[in-house]
Amino acid sequence: MWELTKAFRFEAAHALTGTTFGADSEEIHGHSFRAEVTVRGTPDPKTGMVVDLGLLERAMAEVQKMLDHKFLNKIEALGLPTLENLSRFIWERLEHAGKLTRITVHRDSCNESCTYYGPQG
Repeated sequence: MWELTKAFRFEAAHALTGTTFGADSEEIHGHSFRAEVTVRGTPDPKTGMVVDLGLLERAMAEVQKMLDHKFLNKIEALGLPTLENLSRFIWERLEHAGKLTRITVHRDSCNESCTYYGPQG
C-alpha cells in the first residue's frame, strides 16, 4: 500500500465571529494556506502509479482557483471559513480524483493545521 501527497498553496481572507480572539478575528483578515491532498492505493500495473499526478494536479488547480485571493465568507458551499470546513470543502471537490486518505489544510501564517479523513459512517 502506498500513500502519495501533493500540495497547493493559496492566499485568502476571512472573518470569524464568536471566537476567543474577539475583534481581531471579526475583522476581515488574510492568511497563507497550504493544502495537502493524500491518496492511498496500489500502483496500477500498467502505469506504475497510484494516481496520475497530472490528473490530480488539474483537479487541485480548479480548487485552488476557487480559493486563491478570495474572501472565503462569500463561498456558500464552504460555510464558516474555518480550517475544518476548508479541509472538508477541498475533500468534496477532489474525492473523484482518487482514493483520498486525508486532506490537511495548514494556515502557515499561524502555525496551525487541520486534517479531514472524509465522512465517517
